Amino acid sequence: MEKSLKPKKNENLSQKYITDAERKQFLSALHCRLFWVGQYIPDYVEFRGKRHPLHNYVWELIQKEKLTEGEKSRINKCIDIISVKEKENEKKLEEKPLTEEEAKSLYHETAGLLRAITDLKEIESGELKESTRRFQEKFNEQRVKDAKLWLEFLRNVSK
Repeated sequence: MEKSLKPKKNENLSQKYITDAERKQFLSALHCRLFWVGQYIPDYVEFRGKRHPLHNYVWELIQKEKLTEGEKSRINKCIDIISVKEKENEKKLEEKPLTEEEAKSLYHETAGLLRAITDLKEIESGELKESTRRFQEKFNEQRVKDAKLWLEFLRNVSK
């Protein structure tokens, strides 16, 4: 049976809390294969009362050709911090009474944190650089094919 959490007496009655089914949808969406598509890495992550820049940090690491051992160690620490925050958010999404707006916001923040974790792991392993290189090669090959097709089309049209 699906239940909706009722607002307390002093809460705004216009706020509708999410149902158990809606809660399960948010949680299962976080665990699907392509959860990160379209998700934005948060600018900052708050952890233990401190605000840590996240988006710019990930972007700076993506731009580097090689990482030092110190940077790799810092990435691991960052992944640990983000993972703790992500687990806290997921627990809130699972248990806390939330309005639809609060649940959506928490879902997107959590998905952004998961995307940051994924990106940082790929940066550290070098997988991101390799997949980017392969993508650029395929993209350039396709551009050449498209140009050849376009030239062929123009030749046929001008006859």
